[in-house]
Amino acid sequence: MGASPAERFLERRKRFDDAVRLETPDRVPLEINFGYFPAKYCGIPYAASHYDYDTWLAACKKTLLDFGADISGVQPFFPGSVLELIGPRVIQWPGQNGSTMQSHQYLDGEYMRETEYDLLISDPTAFILTRYMPRMSAAMEGFGSIDMLPAGDMGFRSVLALAEALVTPEAAATLEALQRIGHEYLEWQPRLAAFSKEIEDLGFPPLAGHMALAPYDVIADNLRGMRGVMMDLFRHPDELQEACESIMRGLLRRIGMPLEGGVNSVMIPLHFGSEGFCSLQQFETFYWPTLKGLVVELAQRGFTVMFMTEGDYTSRLEYLLELPKGKIFAHFDTTDMFRAKDVLGGHLCISGNVPVSLLATGTPDEVRAAAKQLIDYCGRDGGYVMSSRCPCDDARPENLKALIDFTKEYGVYA
Repeated sequence: MGASPAERFLERRKRFDDAVRLETPDRVPLEINFGYFPAKYCGIPYAASHYDYDTWLAACKKTLLDFGADISGVQPFFPGSVLELIGPRVIQWPGQNGSTMQSHQYLDGEYMRETEYDLLISDPTAFILTRYMPRMSAAMEGFGSIDMLPAGDMGFRSVLALAEALVTPEAAATLEALQRIGHEYLEWQPRLAAFSKEIEDLGFPPLAGHMALAPYDVIADNLRGMRGVMMDLFRHPDELQEACESIMRGLLRRIGMPLEGGVNSVMIPLHFGSEGFCSLQQFETFYWPTLKGLVVELAQRGFTVMFMTEGDYTSRLEYLLELPKGKIFAHFDTTDMFRAKDVLGGHLCISGNVPVSLLATGTPDEVRAAAKQLIDYCGRDGGYVMSSRCPCDDARPENLKALIDFTKEYGVYA
């Protein structure tokens, strides 16, 4: 009799956790982010991930069962009806404006002016509500009519000041829109939670329980945009550093402490710290200090931190040696994996980086050859997880199957 889904869940979780702790598991673990691959694999539109819950869930379940990686990520369902009510200007999603066969795409933009750092630092809540959100979301435009939320009044006068700020027709329209968004999202919430549980009940553990950004990336991704933050490196260096420190403190408050029995890991995708986005000196001055401060504090609290390093981090590998040993999982994209093993082996777990272009256009034999190289070098003595560079939306099924099956067969530790 084969293992039950619950037994497979524990087996896969232990295999992955052993690698992160720098212990030697039974074999090299597999972490595959399938992304939108279930759509092409099952012959359905990408738009099902936002507009057809049952079809998308069935496709994701079939994909995970057919391929059987240890840690398997899919694009989770999120209702397009909620997004339509929000009217976000920062993202395009499949099914929006009639496009059914595209993945979602984040749109770079400047939603904070370079003169507004003092507002962000002194009162981040008011800034987000009255500046950032009205620019980012059509539904929130009405809050742009509020000069700033009241801060000085106390007692019943604080209520009056807030009521006065919200009574304008523009603000009232936004409050009504928020009510509609809240009701729509609350109707979906049980099914969204059930989606994740269905995946876990098949025997596939989640990669992380929390999500965060590097403080610098909060500004670059969401507030100032790529162009804006690159100008701020030269025009507003002090304000940029102070804002990063303020955001780091806010992130730590939001994440809190680990929960007994919870998935106590924090995923942090790293966007604007790679080569090509900032120099090594800029990385050391603006990006690394608050990222390191965030990670060290999370590790001290008992969290495991999952880095997803987008871009090339080859020249930044030595900085990761400053982080706690055996507490970090670092997934690499275009970084030199063999150099990563040389620098970080025995200090933290590394993962990656089979090219998605190879999975999309190569042959199964070429995929197996690439996997063998990675297992032979990076997999020595544990501390390595096999993975692709990024989500496998356009992979050929036979190539993805070759990667997974070869790793299971060849990646066994004596």
